[in-house]
Amino acid sequence: MHLVEVRKKLKRAADKEKAKILARFFKTGPGEYAQGDMFVGVTVPSLRKIAKESESLSLTSTIQLLKSTIHEERLLALLLLIQKYVRAEAKGKTHIYHLYLRHTRYINNWDLIDLSAEHIVGAFLRDKSKKSLYRLARSKILWERRIAILATFHFIKQNSFSDALKIITLLRNDTEDLIHKAAGWMLREIGKRNQLVEERFLKTHYKKMPRTMLRYAIEKFPEFKRQAYLKGTIPCTPGGE
Repeated sequence: MHLVEVRKKLKRAADKEKAKILARFFKTGPGEYAQGDMFVGVTVPSLRKIAKESESLSLTSTIQLLKSTIHEERLLALLLLIQKYVRAEAKGKTHIYHLYLRHTRYINNWDLIDLSAEHIVGAFLRDKSKKSLYRLARSKILWERRIAILATFHFIKQNSFSDALKIITLLRNDTEDLIHKAAGWMLREIGKRNQLVEERFLKTHYKKMPRTMLRYAIEKFPEFKRQAYLKGTIPCTPGGE
């Protein structure tokens, strides 16, 4: 499979009306977080289908695709990288992981991160030092901080919560709404697996958490408990105030 053929598949799947909707949804206007990003209107299911059909595309061509100015081409490249990572031996997985981190400037919207970070960064670091994850969490770049928190989804699915909670603590005072949402989402995912762990964390931090982060974290709580957190009537444990 050649890159030209892959781009022809994308062109056939493109839809101008969908592209306009996606450009608004992903905030591509002046001053917005994805200013200037270009969409051609290809849906995620279509991109997944193209990725399966294009699995023989070389790694070099996949990285070329990742550097594209077109959003869907970058997303397709990430889907291909995930496929390649899953099939690779240890050396290949290491190479793909480092490629991913060297190209974070192209992984520059929340959907690109949410569909890829756990499957490459999280999967690679599962049984290794998490030092690079904390470096990402302290980055000045919004998207690298989101990669850090979304990568922990892989650990959460393995019922390992400590790194996710440490990174959420690091990001508790982040100024970006997209980080508040991601951190709250990961807290909610921890709660699905162990609500005691989530609530222990909340009782220490919830009064200082951004409202959006808290709302995402408690979304599935019973209404009476959700309201108690929102009104601040749940007692804090030491360190929470």
